[in-house]
Amino acid sequence: MSEPEAPPPIELVVPDAMDRHRADRIVAGLLDLSRAAARKVVDEGGVRLGDALVASADKVTAGARLTVVLPAMSAGLVPLDAPIVVRYESPSVLVIDKPPGLVVHPGAGHRNDTLANILVGRYPELADLGEEYRWGLVHRLDRDTSGLLLVGRTSEAHGSLQAQLKRREISRVYLALVRRLIDPATGTIEAPIGRDPEHPTRMALRHDGRFARTHYRRLAAWGDLSLLEIRLETGRTHQIRVHMTSIEAPIVGDKTYGRRFSTPGNPGRVWLHAHQLTFIDPGGDGSTVVVTSPLPDDLTDSLRRLGEPELGAVPADAGSEGSP
Repeated sequence: MSEPEAPPPIELVVPDAMDRHRADRIVAGLLDLSRAAARKVVDEGGVRLGDALVASADKVTAGARLTVVLPAMSAGLVPLDAPIVVRYESPSVLVIDKPPGLVVHPGAGHRNDTLANILVGRYPELADLGEEYRWGLVHRLDRDTSGLLLVGRTSEAHGSLQAQLKRREISRVYLALVRRLIDPATGTIEAPIGRDPEHPTRMALRHDGRFARTHYRRLAAWGDLSLLEIRLETGRTHQIRVHMTSIEAPIVGDKTYGRRFSTPGNPGRVWLHAHQLTFIDPGGDGSTVVVTSPLPDDLTDSLRRLGEPELGAVPADAGSEGSP
């Protein structure tokens, strides 16, 4: 077995929003690491400011350039033999139905137990795409979000799907249960999103953030709870969760952006499901492919506990495969 390869150094420029923050907090926020993992990197001499080593508690000013070397990892991704649901498969594309609780990409604390590991185990050719192509994964979902993910099976297909995503030609539809009666029933949120200066592992509305637009439509309601169909026009980190919280409609079960409250509709995780993907298969005849994922059992059970909606109805295609 070959020795682990040291990853190339990462150059970080400290943004204004993190001026005078602790070094470990900056590394955690900018590299999407846990605070503990970032502290370990700093404490083991992995962060420098010029030629000087940086300590976890050091305060770093905006504009400073940090050089970060993450711990060496094996160049290969360890295959994992675990079940996975495939909703669409062609020589160029896979659409995977991710269960809640599964991390998508390898990272701090999750190197051998991710969706990428499972994909490499089931489709060995994806290992050749490597980290540069994210082992075929075109986009991502948060660990506790369930639903559909696109995978390109070749570098050409991966590039084509990413280009479609950038041109906003891929339609992504989510189902979400929020803590508010949404009235009027339709709307659009257009607000830029950037890193939260007070909590670098979180995102927030920021005037200097990246453009983000979210469309929503109420499908059903139970008192102050609404089931929404949400369409993403852009794909910023935590976009749905941040945008819905900004209109005082936090997603049920969201402990990061929502308030802690008790409701029979709380499944014990973020009530968010990537329900439908529409795209062009790069290896196909140019026709549109539409893939739908039914709600997993935990979300179906939460709706069942709420009973019949007072307004609207739960779409028939949202029911789990086990539902009558």
